[in-house]
Amino acid sequence: MRAPVSVVIPTLNAAAVLPACLAALYEGVQAGIIRELIVVDGGSDDDTRTIADEAGATLVSSAPSRGGQLRAGVAASKGDWVLVVHADTCLEEGWSDVAEAHFATSRKAGYFHLSFDQGGMAARFVAGWANLRSRLFGLPYGDQGLLIARDVYDAHGGFEDIPLMEDVAMARALKGQLTPLQAKAITSADKYQRQGWLRRGTRNLSTLVRYLVGVSPQTLAESYQRP
Repeated sequence: MRAPVSVVIPTLNAAAVLPACLAALYEGVQAGIIRELIVVDGGSDDDTRTIADEAGATLVSSAPSRGGQLRAGVAASKGDWVLVVHADTCLEEGWSDVAEAHFATSRKAGYFHLSFDQGGMAARFVAGWANLRSRLFGLPYGDQGLLIARDVYDAHGGFEDIPLMEDVAMARALKGQLTPLQAKAITSADKYQRQGWLRRGTRNLSTLVRYLVGVSPQTLAESYQRP
């Protein structure tokens, strides 16, 4: 029987973080659950594509839009399940056992508990809020990963080709069909440390609220990318 999981990673100048992400995924190869690795690159001018190629990934080129990249990556995949992981996120040791147990017993989409690779009390607070938001409102973000059955993904229309909030749009489409997986997705704290934990967290919350009240993802992306 073919391995069930296609891993899809969207990238843009991710050479500094992609090797660790790939290394963490390797246990899924050893466990026999990863069928293929697809890296969807949005036009990197660093060594991202070389790293992906050396890892044996299938490279897909796309315009630099997270939603569009994910949509293209899933379209190119062949697995019965899709695991979406951000390039700056490492799944903790043992994640493959958790994933295998999940897709053997459930058809719900699964997401991981968020954690940061550094940051102390501020990092624990932000991660705690993210995990609480996911449980109470069913809104996990993309840095928590997404493990979803292909037929469930197709039935809900897949990722929208939008530059921002594609993860929230998917979570809303999957309302009532999301469940936490008992393993951590450990993501980089670099952006929070550079911009400030409070500032970055407030900006993320503001962006979410504006999206939920109807501001377009294009408008949000323009303001989100400003210094």
